[in-house]
Amino acid sequence: MPYNNTPITPSSEITGTVSLPLARVKKIIHADDDIANCSNNAAFAITAATELFLQYLVEQTQNVVKAEKKPRRNIQYKDVASAVARVDNLEFLADVVPKTVTYKEHKARKQRDEKEAGQKTLPTVATTATATAVLPADAVIPAQSDPVPAPVQAQLLDPMDETS
Repeated sequence: MPYNNTPITPSSEITGTVSLPLARVKKIIHADDDIANCSNNAAFAITAATELFLQYLVEQTQNVVKAEKKPRRNIQYKDVASAVARVDNLEFLADVVPKTVTYKEHKARKQRDEKEAGQKTLPTVATTATATAVLPADAVIPAQSDPVPAPVQAQLLDPMDETS
């Protein structure tokens, strides 16, 4: 089945028609809780601006592909990511279009970061033995993970009990 791969030539001026579906752009606009209402003219302007931005992004990506040793006809994700990294105007997209990393590289980077940050270790047997030797045998040590005092915990467990 043949596909229509001919590029659409960009028009020099806005004629009132757009390539992106206006209804879908309106749905995206209405998905934002901050925007209560959006007129048709505003949605059209946003759609036209989006088309111009996408055209600029594709042109910059195409320039990156042409600069390679073996230029290709197809644009891939890595080309868009490298265009975002190289072009100053597209720097704000660095979080949205990150460079891809293989699993092996990610795993190595994660291990390196863990070594640099240092590992949290549990107290050794020697330190726990000295800590218990100082305390009396009947001493109660409060759990550090319990932010609620014991009397309040008792009330929370049995709210009908008025003795506490």
